[in-house]
Amino acid sequence: MTLSPSLAANPALGRWLDFHTSGRVTIHPGKVEYGQGVWTALAQIAAEELDVPLDQVQVAPVSTDSSPDEGVTSGSRSIEDSGGALRQACAQARAAFLAAAAVKLDTAPAALTIRDGAICAADGTGTGLSYWSLDDPGLLGQAASGVAAAKPASHWTVAGHSAPRIDLPDKATGRPRFLHDLVLPGMVFGRVIRPPGPAASLDGVATDGLPDGVLAVVRDGSFLAVLASQDRVAVAAAAQLARAARWTVPESLPDEQDLKGFLLSQPTEDEPVVARADPAAAARVRSQHTAEFTRPFIAHASMAPSCAIARWVSEPGGAPRITVWTHSQGPFPLRRALAAGLGLDPGQLTVHHVEGAGVYGHNASDDAAADAVLLARHAGGRPVRVLWSREDELGWGPVGPAMLARLAAGLDSSGRIQTWRQDVWSNGFLGRPGTGGEPRLLGLSHVAGGTPIPAALDGAPSGAMGATRNAVPGYDIPGLEVTRHRLRTMPIRTSSLRSLGAFLNVFAIESFMDELAAAAGADPAAFRLAHLSDARARRVIEEVAALAGWAGRPRAEGTGFGLAFARYKGTSGYCAAVAEVTAGTSITLRRLWLAVDVGRVINPDGVRNQVEGGALQSASWALRERVRFDRTRITSVTWESYPILRFTEMPGVMVRIVPSDEPPTGAGELAQGPVAGAIGNAVAGAVGVRVRDLPLTTEQVTRAIEAS
Repeated sequence: MTLSPSLAANPALGRWLDFHTSGRVTIHPGKVEYGQGVWTALAQIAAEELDVPLDQVQVAPVSTDSSPDEGVTSGSRSIEDSGGALRQACAQARAAFLAAAAVKLDTAPAALTIRDGAICAADGTGTGLSYWSLDDPGLLGQAASGVAAAKPASHWTVAGHSAPRIDLPDKATGRPRFLHDLVLPGMVFGRVIRPPGPAASLDGVATDGLPDGVLAVVRDGSFLAVLASQDRVAVAAAAQLARAARWTVPESLPDEQDLKGFLLSQPTEDEPVVARADPAAAARVRSQHTAEFTRPFIAHASMAPSCAIARWVSEPGGAPRITVWTHSQGPFPLRRALAAGLGLDPGQLTVHHVEGAGVYGHNASDDAAADAVLLARHAGGRPVRVLWSREDELGWGPVGPAMLARLAAGLDSSGRIQTWRQDVWSNGFLGRPGTGGEPRLLGLSHVAGGTPIPAALDGAPSGAMGATRNAVPGYDIPGLEVTRHRLRTMPIRTSSLRSLGAFLNVFAIESFMDELAAAAGADPAAFRLAHLSDARARRVIEEVAALAGWAGRPRAEGTGFGLAFARYKGTSGYCAAVAEVTAGTSITLRRLWLAVDVGRVINPDGVRNQVEGGALQSASWALRERVRFDRTRITSVTWESYPILRFTEMPGVMVRIVPSDEPPTGAGELAQGPVAGAIGNAVAGAVGVRVRDLPLTTEQVTRAIEAS
């Protein structure tokens, strides 16, 4: 049996689980928990394979000292990667313990079973042995082989069933759990004074008259910060230093009102994603159709701003030993990036993950960690806590890039798509720490000798990465060409944001599919089905159409219904969505229906949670969100200037999970594109014109009506 990639990279079984605590199993995934409920599903997988109750499984926080290196928790791959590794590791551990028990009992392993971690005879009677009594370093010190077979889904009793989230009791009752709650002995507090724009440089600052309790003012190039005995003192001192600082502030940002012009005017790296010209199909074309779709820059907008704690201790001989507490999605890549930026060996740093605000890609958590490390070396060995402000979070965290998709398609005489071309312009989505060998950490770019963070990369143009994610339509089209145009300049810092390019690409493709259906005189659902041979794709469309009553639902004036579909990345889970909107003085999203196929489901309740959350975030992006800026700085730095969908505006959401025996895939990001496409199609039905520029605000709708 082929090993899971994560297990092949970290093959020692003891890296994944241990039985050191009597009556408990501790698993050590390398994927972090940041509100997606993945630890609950991973615990279910371990409980299933080890034959122990779920409440006997505990999950160890990720640490570079003790966890397997699984890179970054992203791409909706935790169940595939970490879940696959744990399934195989636990199956092999179970077999190893049964073999060890069989030797002690002078019997065959097949004559023994395990119940609640205890070794039992075939008739269920106890043997006095258990995982904990047999625990020996040699059993879990062996390397994974992939020989032990995991349980078939038909035998699951824990996996495949809804289970309560193991992280929610603390969160619901307000018990300390988050990094923001962590208090270490002797801890001091740091605040960083940000430049007034990404291209600004610090000329000088007056430091006299600061409040009592200030321990140090740290200036290193354009990096300016304060250390204080209390956070409130640090906040007051930082505000005073901000007023006293003198900066050179050049104009460096594009015209926000002409994002299309900005995207098309920049130097680009152009690469084909698909180049499948079909002369015979082109010859059958009888009508040509074109359209352009855009999205603005989008912020992560986490509910709580980023936080980190760091301690810098000089060992004998002067070599530093650094410990970092962070809510980064990638503790191991962060450690490597910090080491590279500081000229240290990665072994000199330990990075512990502690839960923080929900993160939807690469937000400012890594930058906060770098800030804390830069300040910790001035704190005399005391831990330093750095908390960003809301203004810093919205103004300085990496954002999802603005994008333009230009589409062209040809229909034959029967209304079938014969040719399709799609060009996508965007900054890159890969700007995490260490990408391309660069630290890519904000504070390190501001210190003396630091260099500006280079333009984000975008990965291979595969249709699954970066701006090309879901740029390849999942329909049966003979002549297909898709090209990526990655901008080589980056005036506004961009990086990974949930679903990457899929949000705009699926919005564009599914909006265009409705336009082509109208040109062919076909029902949108029937038009899609006519271009799909993938049975799983067809089924989610049929399921959501039935769930929403698509065929028989009455259409009223000012009300629109829209349908959209995509297979996430073209390789992962399937999602189809129907949206209902009303159009008055603004667009109101009333209801969403979704059908998803994510393969074998570990925790059905968890899947619904993730699909609902992704759908609502997509609705907020589609209807409200846009980073605003002038020529020197980002200006949308409060909830008033960067509005998100409010609780009072939440639609009703209904999710249907389509049963499947295929391998499990993630659910956190597959709804983003289809929900945006469904809302866009519903808006077109409600107002009578196609709005191709996101977000679908009153201003954008009015502009589309005036242009029609």
